[in-house]
Amino acid sequence: MHDHAPPSPDAAPAASISTAPAQTHPLVARLGAELGYETLSDFTEIEAFTGREGFHCLFIPGDARRNLETPDAAVILPELRMTFQNAFDCAVVADAIEAELRQKTRALKTPAFLFWRQGTYLGAIEKVRDWQDYIARTSHILGQEG
Repeated sequence: MHDHAPPSPDAAPAASISTAPAQTHPLVARLGAELGYETLSDFTEIEAFTGREGFHCLFIPGDARRNLETPDAAVILPELRMTFQNAFDCAVVADAIEAELRQKTRALKTPAFLFWRQGTYLGAIEKVRDWQDYIARTSHILGQEG
C-alpha cells in the first residue's frame, strides 16, 4: 500500500544533490600553497599568463576523484620543470574553465600539461607517461619556434 499523504510540515527536507565543485586534491593544492603556482580561473587570466615573455605550462588536472593519474601528474610537473632548469613557469587551470580550454586546444584528455610561448600555443602532453616520454616531448615542444 502507498502513502499518498502530503509530507508533514515539520518533516526533514529531502536530501539535495550537491552541485559544489569537487574538492581540490591535496597534491594539486600543494602546487599553489608550497610552490606558488597561480590558479587561473578565466580566459583573461590565461591570456595574461601565457602572453608573458618565455615558456609557460598550464596544468589541467581533471577530476582527481575519477582520474587516478591526477595526483601523479601534480607530482611530475614540478620535477619536469626542475629537470628543464625552470625553462617554463607553471599555473593550474581552475575546474570552471578546464573543459572549454581543453576544447579550444584540442587537448581532450586529463591530466594534461599545455605549453605556450609568449601567447602562442605550442602543444600538450596528455595523461601520465613514462619519464623519458616527458623528456622527449617537452624537449620537442620547447624547441619549437613560437
